[in-house]
Amino acid sequence: MAIEWVDTHCHLNDSQRFPDPDRAIAEAADAGVTRLMVVGIDLHWSRKAVELADRHEGVFAVVGHHPTSKGFRDEHLKVYEEWFKHPKVVALGEIGLDYHWDMTTPEEQDGWLRAQLELAKSLGAPVIFHCREAYDALIARLDGYAHGPLDFHCFAGSFTQAEALGLHHYFGVDGPLTYPKAGDLREIIALLPKERILLETDAPWLPPVPYRGKLNHPAYLPLIGEALAQIWGVSVEEVARQTSANAEACFPKLAGVGGG
Repeated sequence: MAIEWVDTHCHLNDSQRFPDPDRAIAEAADAGVTRLMVVGIDLHWSRKAVELADRHEGVFAVVGHHPTSKGFRDEHLKVYEEWFKHPKVVALGEIGLDYHWDMTTPEEQDGWLRAQLELAKSLGAPVIFHCREAYDALIARLDGYAHGPLDFHCFAGSFTQAEALGLHHYFGVDGPLTYPKAGDLREIIALLPKERILLETDAPWLPPVPYRGKLNHPAYLPLIGEALAQIWGVSVEEVARQTSANAEACFPKLAGVGGG
């Protein structure tokens, strides 16, 4: 049986970098990436994610407002709520906190995060978090929140921070796992429960070795899987099986739906 992968985070809705997303989806399928999740960062990108999910059997959408994206409005919440009723909209995201960039204020980000967490709570929806240089603040905001699976996209915190977030949640790993100087990251990922690891490309960003400096593609996901296989000391086939099962557990709407 051919190996099949799930890319739980990519941005094929970026029309500037992916003017032909259909081709990228086909190339991913050829590489064994038979299911992929296209993630929104605002209302416009979320709409494009839903449109791609409508067109392709193996594509799913995530809708929400990124902490560095300007233009959030309370009325957008109703749109996200309606979209989540779609059978192929699998989560709210990527939402969270980002203290690296100064495009939006921490106060704005916290307000948007609160509002979207309330929506996720009301829907029982899985949530995908973006967090950059703000793990302690996110830990504080999530204290007591227990209303659905949480996925910490491109996890780059410490193991102590992972424990504080909750090892019963999910942690996304990307291209940096393959970087020669990412030994600390590999050590942390090795400590996390195998059943809580999700594979993702974050395409077009964070390309794995040997594609650093180039546009990332969902088709490169198996390279990240190979790096994880070395960390776990298991076969690539076992990594694909385990991480695909993890994705279905975190995002129930993925379960039972193949590629195409």
